[in-house]
Amino acid sequence: MNPDRGPVCGPTVAEMLEAYRTGAETPSSIVEAFSAAVASRGDDGTWITVVRLAELSAAAAALEARPDPHLLPLFGIPFGVKDSIDVAGYPTTLACPDYAYTPDSTAPAVQALLDAGAIFVGKTSLDQFATGLNGTRTPHTVPRSVYGNDMISGGSSSGSALAVALGQVPFCVATDTAGSGRVPAALNGIVGWKPSRGLISTVGLVPACKSLDCITLMATTIEDLDLVFDVMCAEDPADGWSRPRGGRYDGREITVGLPDLQQLDFFGDAAMADAHSAARESLPSYGLRTATVDLMPFLDAGSLLYQGPWVAERLVEFDGFLTENPDSIVPVVREIFLGGRQYSAVDAFRALQTLQDLRARVAQLWTSMDVMIVPTIGTTFTVPEVLADPIACNTKLGHYTHFGNLLDLTAVAVPAGLTEDGRPTSLMVIGPALADDTVLAVAARIIGERRIVSARTPTEQSLVDIVVAGHHLSGERANPQLLELGGTLVEATTTAPTYTLLRIGTDDPTPGLLRVPFGGSAIDVERWRLPATSLAVLAGRLPAVLALGRVLLADGSDVLGYVCDATVQTGAERHTVDDISEFGGWRAYSRAITSAHDTSTAAQEIS
Repeated sequence: MNPDRGPVCGPTVAEMLEAYRTGAETPSSIVEAFSAAVASRGDDGTWITVVRLAELSAAAAALEARPDPHLLPLFGIPFGVKDSIDVAGYPTTLACPDYAYTPDSTAPAVQALLDAGAIFVGKTSLDQFATGLNGTRTPHTVPRSVYGNDMISGGSSSGSALAVALGQVPFCVATDTAGSGRVPAALNGIVGWKPSRGLISTVGLVPACKSLDCITLMATTIEDLDLVFDVMCAEDPADGWSRPRGGRYDGREITVGLPDLQQLDFFGDAAMADAHSAARESLPSYGLRTATVDLMPFLDAGSLLYQGPWVAERLVEFDGFLTENPDSIVPVVREIFLGGRQYSAVDAFRALQTLQDLRARVAQLWTSMDVMIVPTIGTTFTVPEVLADPIACNTKLGHYTHFGNLLDLTAVAVPAGLTEDGRPTSLMVIGPALADDTVLAVAARIIGERRIVSARTPTEQSLVDIVVAGHHLSGERANPQLLELGGTLVEATTTAPTYTLLRIGTDDPTPGLLRVPFGGSAIDVERWRLPATSLAVLAGRLPAVLALGRVLLADGSDVLGYVCDATVQTGAERHTVDDISEFGGWRAYSRAITSAHDTSTAAQEIS
């Protein structure tokens, strides 16, 4: 294996935002660099559709002309989208030219990114119909891993992983039904996260297996995943699987479940087994407590995916096309689709009952651990090896990923070094549904990132801290609301220097905090403590333009507080908004306005 090969360290989302803030880069320079990078590699199987430079430059210029770039959390960030997700005006092909169509609307998850200032640069390659974990099931150029030596890229989100690993974009939108995001991330040395089902809307995604599909993210850092997910995560009433985000990790000790090494299968790959054992031994150094866990219920659930009736669910979307255009489908994908026709309703109910029993067993295991860590993949393959035995190789690639969505789990794959012969290894951090923040916290420790810990989620008997920046400050008109609810002042402090203070409205303006990617200030705030049961009362009294959200303080703590709601952040309702951050806080602004008014009145009386 060539030691010079591997992922390219392109700028992260956070680094790109900082470059914009300092003037070192502009969106125009970034999209020009992207186009040049793609052109320099030619057709390497990463992209199916690339947005033309003229269109990219126009999008960048429109962003640069905005008077309020600091209000856009992803200002000027280029990103790719897997070619099974709709973007208006660009073909959705699923790597099958005869299936392709051009949508009139954009998937809500992608639209949220565009509204946040990100720049769509193209559609990435995939295993045809998102069916496969290897990247070879395509009528187009077969992509290869950035580690070279004819190693497969992994799939089905092959192009999304490569675009990030090549440093062409800092993040990509992908999907993961059976490992389609985590496997290619592992094979290209990047981070691939499958959030809990329903946290990112799947409207506008052509379903592979709709009851299991997830829209997922690929990046090189957990920080970037956080930044992008905060934009994309939203309940969608049009998505039948949509649900709210779970609680934030609060800093308590984490127990990691580790299967006995004898339960792990590396398919005869001794180098991969040795590398995984070495990575496991380092876990206690990250402040993680470990416990032994039985992996078999997880693996038993995973075996149901392709050896059970869930294969038939793919025919809900593709059966008509299979009947009318069988020769348009890659042979191995066609074979899988045809195999789905053998299952009966009895088979489906039998499998559902088996899965429910396994879910109950797994639920008991989660009572003794917070997360579980296993290999993301047990071995690697070359392109010729997969083409020679496509089904067996694919099954081995999904050994540790197939059970994820069947058991309603969240999981993130993180790089964990190299084998002795230079191949990538990856650890997968797995958690129960909605434990996404805890899973990301563990992943961040493993790859050496510092991640802000949130305040603990309150119980009914506990106290909760809340940050106020405007009318609820001591002595201001709404402060009695806090006092009558039993609130006490903890401290007067400031936010981290990443906020703007906005004056919303004219006749009776409301102050609001808005976190911004660059050009922010430290804003004067107060931290109050009150019974957790009073939160519902406060939420019911919120002005229409405010919401309860997380506020990062100067000391690094992450506390619940009053922030601008989504209509202010996106400009959706065209509020009258003025940036008053230069005053440093609402009180200072009020004093300045009062002083100006008094001076004007005195001048009129003298005249």
